[in-house]
Amino acid sequence: PHIDQLASDGIRFTDAHTAASVCTPSRFAILTGCYAWRSRLKLGVLDFGDPALIDAARLTWPKMLQQQGYATAAFGKWHLGWDWATKDGLPVVQNSRTWSNTIDFTRPINNGPITRGFDYFFGMVGATPTGDSLIENDQPIFQGIGKCPPIAGAAPGRLNPWHDYNSFPLLTDKVVWYIDRHAKQHPDQPMFIYYAITAPHMPIIPSPEFKGKTKHGDACDYIAEIDSEVGRVLKALKQNGMEENTLVLFSSDNGSPCYADGQSPTFSIKKRYGHDPSRPWRGGKGDAWEGGHRVPLVARWPAKIKPGQTSDETICLVDLMTTSAAILGAKLPNSAAEDSYNMLPAFLGEPRTKPIREATVHHSLIGTFAIRQGPWKLIDHLGSGGFSVEQYEPPKAGQPIGQLYNLTDDPGETKNLYNERPEVVARLSALLKKYQRDGRSAPQ
Repeated sequence: PHIDQLASDGIRFTDAHTAASVCTPSRFAILTGCYAWRSRLKLGVLDFGDPALIDAARLTWPKMLQQQGYATAAFGKWHLGWDWATKDGLPVVQNSRTWSNTIDFTRPINNGPITRGFDYFFGMVGATPTGDSLIENDQPIFQGIGKCPPIAGAAPGRLNPWHDYNSFPLLTDKVVWYIDRHAKQHPDQPMFIYYAITAPHMPIIPSPEFKGKTKHGDACDYIAEIDSEVGRVLKALKQNGMEENTLVLFSSDNGSPCYADGQSPTFSIKKRYGHDPSRPWRGGKGDAWEGGHRVPLVARWPAKIKPGQTSDETICLVDLMTTSAAILGAKLPNSAAEDSYNMLPAFLGEPRTKPIREATVHHSLIGTFAIRQGPWKLIDHLGSGGFSVEQYEPPKAGQPIGQLYNLTDDPGETKNLYNERPEVVARLSALLKKYQRDGRSAPQ
């Protein structure tokens, strides 16, 4: 009900996408306005012990807002790397089940969120604090199972004894605490909050209050909890008189997972209840197909956005940085937001004669590319490129070496037109190479 109301009060985008179909590169693009494949990350996601992915010299979305006088805060899942202090002074050993044993949790973490544009951070490496830490600013404050120290804003009974299902509502506690504190201490200063909620990523751990609520299993109960936590944030804005002139965005960092049976709660929903969250789109998280990167996006800004709107403008979450700069009249340097377009006209429902984006590049789990322009989508390989089978299919003699779909006629990506429309393949291939070669895809 809260997310539905958010959409009713603002604008809902039906053709919104992430820049990648898994979390780390998608989050990189959101916070930098730059496709992550331009960084050192060419496929997959970061390990929990990996160093910072965002270069210290790069202008990020929150850094830009700091320059414009904003207070900036991040909550939840970071997963963009930082430099842990280790007991032996050596780098963290990656892909090791004992990696956390080498970390000195008493010492600050370097090159984390507060060095990349955020004044305040409260969150964690991954989806829950199991096996890693709750972190405030640059200091680990709690590791794994045990007693948690007092945390400002935490609801009574949230911390001791600790249960992993408390991690999500605790994050919302902190967001509400920050909003309340900011409204009292800095009522005239604008505020930016990046809340990277941990649900519904695995582990699926709805709070006792929500367990069994939907009667459709833990995954659906967890989704109901997401809606409730969104409602808490919206309530805090309203109670502090911030509702009218606050732009609220709700989206996801990738499409819904639909792996093999036993791996994914979404697959269980699809098998047990006949509900496919990606329908009518093909595939899911990790894939180059639409289900990997097509996501919900709603925006509410009562002072500016007319309620009840729906837009079919093709938009990518990499666009948020330049859109924010346009709202503020800020000029971005050419070295920043290389792939970010100004989507403010679409947010405000202004009439347009042509699409804002020239084209949009998508990146899959295994590092394969797709490019979309109008109804046409070119994928530079056969197979899903992600978790769906087959991940990669070697081309056979006489068969297409890639995939081309007309999404208007074929939203399910079932009819490969690669061999039938060579002129479209050539045009999109050339454009993709240009974007890769030029180091940017957005106009300067």
